Parts: sequence; structure tokens; C-alpha cells
Amino acid sequence: MDDPAELRGRADDDLRKRATDDLRKRATDDLRKRAVAALSRREYSRQELARKLEVFAAEDQAGLSALLDDLQAQGWLSDARYVESRLHARQSRYGSQKILHELRAQGVAEALIAAAGAELKATELERAGQLWRRKFSAPPATAQERARQIRFMQSRGFDLDVIYRLFKMPYGEQ
Repeated sequence: MDDPAELRGRADDDLRKRATDDLRKRATDDLRKRAVAALSRREYSRQELARKLEVFAAEDQAGLSALLDDLQAQGWLSDARYVESRLHARQSRYGSQKILHELRAQGVAEALIAAAGAELKATELERAGQLWRRKFSAPPATAQERARQIRFMQSRGFDLDVIYRLFKMPYGEQ
């Protein structure tokens, strides 16, 4: 016959194991809910979402990686969609250099960045002209004003050769 203390010990072990399993399952479910809630608001790159969620999955990095893999397999997490949404949101205000730098900082694959770069380069002069006309009401009258406008355009991520081509064109034709 089993000793009552031994039976009580086994029951305690079983309870601890079930409680630990329940906590893990709740933590995983909570992490999934947080990820889906974040993705419902806007697109994230895989690296960006991992960085956002790792605070809540401090001990379970393997679970976080598995969750991100699952979200990608289901199509909820896509770096391609992230790139598309970033381009749409930023291209009217920034040049290709700045946008591509942001994509690299978020861990997007180099192939997606190259495709985005080609798309941005095709419209770079037109976008620079639109931004320049919105920001400045007239072409620069002095060398000092020209330098200030060039610095502004460079700070927005436009290539210097695009800026120089823009300044050589008549003001209304960009």
C-alpha cells in the first residue's frame, strides 16, 4: 500500500506540472493575442514584431519564434506587405535613401529592399519636385537660400544628383 505522504507528494507534483503547463499555455495565448492585436493596427516586419513582443516572452524565445513562424505561415505577418505599406506611407515625404535605410533597420530582406529601391528610383525626381514645391514657395534667390533648400532635401533622403537636376529645371516644371 502506498504511503499517504508519498501520494500527497505525487499529487503536489502533478498539480505543479499542470499549473506550469497552464501558465505556459496562457502566456502563449496572451502573446498570440498581443501579436494579432498589433498586426490588426498596422503591418510589421518580422524583426520589428519580435522586438515588440520579446518583452512579454522574456523566457520563451523559442515560443516567440514559433509564433512568428506560424503567423507568417498563415499570412498574417508579411515583410512584403510591410515594405509596400512603408513605401505608400513615406514616399510622398522622403527620398529613397531614407526609406531604404529604414527598411534595413527593420530587418527586411535585401531582395525586397532592392525591389523597393528600383520602384522608388523611377519616381525620385517627380517626388522630390512635389516636396520642394510644397515646402518652398519660390526657387532660391541667393546662394545661402539654395544651400538651405539643398540641405533640407538631403535631410529628407534625396540623392544629391536628383536635387541638382531639380534645381536646374524651371520652378513650375518639376
